[in-house]
Parts: sequence; structure tokens; C-alpha cells
Amino acid sequence: MAYSDIPMEPGALIGAHSLPEDLYRAGLAYATGTGTEVNLVEAHKWFNLAAARGHEEAKAQRQDMAEMLTSEEVKLALQAARDWMRLAH
Repeated sequence: MAYSDIPMEPGALIGAHSLPEDLYRAGLAYATGTGTEVNLVEAHKWFNLAAARGHEEAKAQRQDMAEMLTSEEVKLALQAARDWMRLAH
């Protein structure tokens, strides 16, 4: 098994061709603080990207995140998702 002691953000290796499950897992990492700080805006972004690719559980998680965020934070998460889509393609 490969190992690195270089810290990486959960979404660092995710690209345009990533599977919805990979995007969903990045959302879970940010939502729970697994391997990174809890960041609900980032969690919403990754859940949104996974949901856009058809991941059903991500749709529910995205809604849960939206209920915990302010409307301004949701706007930031949506913009971050759009920015990621532009950069990934």
C-alpha cells in the first residue's frame, strides 16, 4: 500500500473524470472532519458536485448542509462548485 506523510485536502486528487462516489466521499470528509478541518461550505460543494452526477445520497447530504449554512454560505458553496466545474473541464 502506498503511503505519504504529505498532508492533502480530501478533494486534492479529484478531477473532471472522478466518479460521483469520489466526490461524495470528499463531501463526507469535509462534513465530518476526516483528514481535514470540518468545513460545511466545502462539504456542500462536493455533495453538490456528486449530486449533479447522479449520486442520490449526495442530494440528501447537500440539503442537510444547506440547512446548516446561511444563505450567503450556500451561495459561496454553489459558486465554488461552478468554479470547480470550469477548472475541471
